[in-house]
Amino acid sequence: MAAHKPNVVFVLGGPGSGKGTQCEKIVKEFGYVHLSAGDLLRQERAKPGSLIGEMIEGHIRNGTIVPVEVTCSLLDKAMQDHGGLNFLIDGFPRNKDNLEGWNKAMSDKTRLHFVLFFDCPDEVCIERCLGRGAAGSGRSDDNAESLKKRVVTFVTSSLPIIQHYEVQGLVRKINAANTPDEVYEDVRKVFKAISEKS
Repeated sequence: MAAHKPNVVFVLGGPGSGKGTQCEKIVKEFGYVHLSAGDLLRQERAKPGSLIGEMIEGHIRNGTIVPVEVTCSLLDKAMQDHGGLNFLIDGFPRNKDNLEGWNKAMSDKTRLHFVLFFDCPDEVCIERCLGRGAAGSGRSDDNAESLKKRVVTFVTSSLPIIQHYEVQGLVRKINAANTPDEVYEDVRKVFKAISEKS
């Protein structure tokens, strides 16, 4: 059965670092299935009368992190529904609790290939998100107040996760301050190296 475990790439970076844009390009060229932890949570939140959805809404509005069991179960279900072999998991794990929850619930069911880290200065991230909000992204958290909280949350909670995987040699760091096409050139090199190995 081990041969059929899905391969997972964690995609991490601050809000507005370009994770979603780059994931779309990876999906087109390399055939990965893109699962955004945030999108799965937002979809659940949009279901009428969902108690889990109401709880998620409260966390998203406050810029806090949803309990890991909820996120893991949504990710697990999405992977089973897709039935693919290669997954990009975007915006997860975001903190130590996420990491421990994933290891407990999912490490036996999946194989972690590597962590793709989009490294981008805070001011660039904030500018991009505010631009996205002004363009009508429809996201309740694309505003200056929520963004400041999200950046602080990323620095205090997510950077230690990246450092944890760095020690294991599993992080592929990408300079995300460049244009999307320039960023993707670097991303392609990482995925080409992986597909050549396998």
